[in-house]
Amino acid sequence: MMTLRPYQESACAAVKASWAEANKVLLVLPTGTGKTIVFSALTRDVVAQGGRVLILAHRGELLQQAADKLAKSTGLACAVEKADDTALHALERVTVGSVQTLMRPARRARFREDHYTHIIIDEAHHALSESYQSAVGYFNGAKVLGVTATPDRGDKRDLGQYFERLAFEYSLPQAIREGFLCLIRALTIPLAIELGKLSVQAGDYKGAELDSALAPYLEAIADEMAAHCRERKTLCFLPLVATAEKFAGLLALRGLRSAWVSGDHPDRAGILERYAAGAYDVLCNSMLLTEGYDDPATNCIVNLRPTRIRSLFAQIVGRGTRIHPGKENLLVLDFLWHTEKHDLCRPAHLVAETEEIATALTVMAEEAAGQPMDLTEDAIAEAQRDVIKQREEALAKKLAEMRHRKRKLVDPLQWAVSVNAEDLVDYQPSFGWEMAPPSAPQLKELEKAGILPDEITCAGMASKMLDHLQNRRTAGFATPKQVRCLERFGFQHVGEMNFQDANRMITRISANGWRLPDDLNPNHKEIENVRP
Repeated sequence: MMTLRPYQESACAAVKASWAEANKVLLVLPTGTGKTIVFSALTRDVVAQGGRVLILAHRGELLQQAADKLAKSTGLACAVEKADDTALHALERVTVGSVQTLMRPARRARFREDHYTHIIIDEAHHALSESYQSAVGYFNGAKVLGVTATPDRGDKRDLGQYFERLAFEYSLPQAIREGFLCLIRALTIPLAIELGKLSVQAGDYKGAELDSALAPYLEAIADEMAAHCRERKTLCFLPLVATAEKFAGLLALRGLRSAWVSGDHPDRAGILERYAAGAYDVLCNSMLLTEGYDDPATNCIVNLRPTRIRSLFAQIVGRGTRIHPGKENLLVLDFLWHTEKHDLCRPAHLVAETEEIATALTVMAEEAAGQPMDLTEDAIAEAQRDVIKQREEALAKKLAEMRHRKRKLVDPLQWAVSVNAEDLVDYQPSFGWEMAPPSAPQLKELEKAGILPDEITCAGMASKMLDHLQNRRTAGFATPKQVRCLERFGFQHVGEMNFQDANRMITRISANGWRLPDDLNPNHKEIENVRP
């Protein structure tokens, strides 16, 4: 019998609740937090109720991993739908299936459309591809669960084209804080690598062009790794297999026990076994080990395949985030990639909730180049304070420009900044219902609360705004109208005021002919000593 961690139990409950209201739901769990265990538990419960489950993946290793984990944790055996193996007349109620096999019309037509009651898509960031859509679409009455480790808001928004709702999300910072993943330590290496104007294909940089841009720096990179990775167990990711082989040789010349591996390597299994056993300090590869490979003792990641796709970056770094006896942290070497584009993934993107905070964290790491920076909650909080300060300065400028405007209602973005509502400031709709226009009742309620409804662009934003308003009302914080009124008189941090203090200040100002009394300091931290 498997024992689920608290967040895994919450994930299972959330998926079941979401399945009761929607057919296609998404589950986001960071690499290393047991997504296979979660969908194994869900599979066990579906089978116990008489259902049939199809687990879909695009690589044989992932299918085997799912089958092994399911058998070990639940005792359930799996049929296989792949190449010459078929689950058509199998007695097992669970099938692990290759998407390359089931995308073929003749192959899936052997099954009734209602053969499976539930489908689980492992590594669901691939789910929008034509192959997955054709395979899953055939069993159109099945409940679908997509499981992914991507932390990226943009990826989730894209997945919202297919999945109807996000059932549950467990963040990387949460997992680190609760001790289920190890601390990430970013080390910015002051080696500037010029990427120039690289071409983009399928949303990311072309491997061949990346390889050419990287070639002049390989010797210097090898020197840096010799300095920082000698006491570490390191996975190194490169653009091409040939470069992985060459780079392993450069590392060997510097005294590091290194090897390279590829999908076609004749001793692939042996190399992986020897790396796991500690025979190598560094294992170089080109995209082979991004999914389905686990060696918890790995405590250093060197990504020499810079990417714009955060799901890929999360997979790469996720190879080293698992906890292991004696492992204190994961070191991520981060070079100074020079590019005209500003969408390159950096270590900070793994833990920051917004692009602004990720940028602030990256700047902090670069300023400390040569010294490791732990991506802790304290570092995130410091970056957040910098972001808030910048926003407050921008808000002060905006307030000065708006001082003479007579509009009584509050601009939604202005209010969100005033109350430090990060999720509102950076909000973007992810799923279909969120993208719909706001409803008439939502707009009416927002206007009643003092928010200008014309600036609310979608139902998701309206819903989130109303939730914030209700939570602040319940907690006794100042209303939007009070916030706007006091900010016009120079009060700072008004979003932190409670209703009574805000009301007392406004009463004093009103009694003074709507002028700020001489003895009233607009710094709200001193208002406890002020009485009307």
